[in-house]
Amino acid sequence: MKARHNLNALEDRVRPIADLCLQCFDEEMSTAAAQAERFFSEVIAHGSVWSIQDGEGFPTSTNLDGETAMPFWSLESRAQKVIDNVIAYNSFRTRRIELSEFLDRWLSGLKRDGLAVGINWSGKRAIGYDMTPENVRTRIEISR
Repeated sequence: MKARHNLNALEDRVRPIADLCLQCFDEEMSTAAAQAERFFSEVIAHGSVWSIQDGEGFPTSTNLDGETAMPFWSLESRAQKVIDNVIAYNSFRTRRIELSEFLDRWLSGLKRDGLAVGINWSGKRAIGYDMTPENVRTRIEISR
């Protein structure tokens, strides 16, 4: 019985921390969902997509599930904010990609290479939704 009592005490101490972590996760995911919605409306409105690059090319990042994504943004200011706020990207510069080129060349190349599309990543850790190139193409085409 004593061991069970200690377990209950531990659960009581850990539960508030776990709840806080879930709250932070929910807030990050809500932000990511809003950023994803803005991505599609802004890309269509402006006719372009933004990426970042350095002398070695365009960055990719692998998530906890082992999926690798290349990030894209709907506005230059969004991409620049990540460059300014994420140390790993401080040496990068923004690059504009016409929407037609993104649809015709980039998405097929990403699919061929097995990469996901990072959608309007933001924050100090540059996080957000990752989508398959096929889903990105579909969302853009039905939103036009």
